Amino acid sequence: MDYAYISKPGTRDNNEDSALAIERNTDFLFIVADGLGGHGKGEVASALVIESFKECFDEGSIAPENFIQEAIMTAQNRIIDEQREKRASHEMKSTCASLLISHGKCHIGHVGDTRVYVMHRNKIILQTLDHSVPQMLVMYGDIKEKHIRNHPDRNRLLRVIGVEWESPQHELAEMLPLIECQAFLLCTDGFWELCDEKKMCSYLKKSRDADEWLNLMVEEIEKNGKDTDMDNYTAIAVIC
Repeated sequence: MDYAYISKPGTRDNNEDSALAIERNTDFLFIVADGLGGHGKGEVASALVIESFKECFDEGSIAPENFIQEAIMTAQNRIIDEQREKRASHEMKSTCASLLISHGKCHIGHVGDTRVYVMHRNKIILQTLDHSVPQMLVMYGDIKEKHIRNHPDRNRLLRVIGVEWESPQHELAEMLPLIECQAFLLCTDGFWELCDEKKMCSYLKKSRDADEWLNLMVEEIEKNGKDTDMDNYTAIAVIC
């Protein structure tokens, strides 16, 4: 398993994204979180998501099929508690996208518009769907998938961690056997909005390892984001 990750502020003063890649024996955990909130509160929220996942992983007693759900709920509870303590209920939220590889099986879950892509033979076989207004419009047939990137409501999210839930808001993908997966990409919206899926696959085909694949995508992002108000961008690239 070869992996690399990057997290950059773009043109923003503060980077509210967080990422984690960790392994234990033959298990691997990858997670990317995009914090939402002013005055550094988003940075706190995304860090709490990462910390929650790491603590659950270090605990080592949660069954793989239940891990992502329990880790997200742990993060949700911690952020809600932090909001109450800091009186920052509207300034401390986060998305997350996570991948757990355990015993040859891939478990994927997400909340918000931070994405997980799964590739096989340099083609995307799974892409998580954003919990956002434009994604909802795609599902209703009002716009096409390619229009999400430039939609005026692209940043309007329908689900995030850090809002009181009546029921869990995360989404779990169908489990995939590792043998069917060539590569994974976990990334925030600041990353995928400036590097489209065709380029992701093209650069994967050209790359010898995860670091090269990630660097080629970052070059694309920097080129497309030049002279614009670039958001924070964060990604983990994994090649099996």
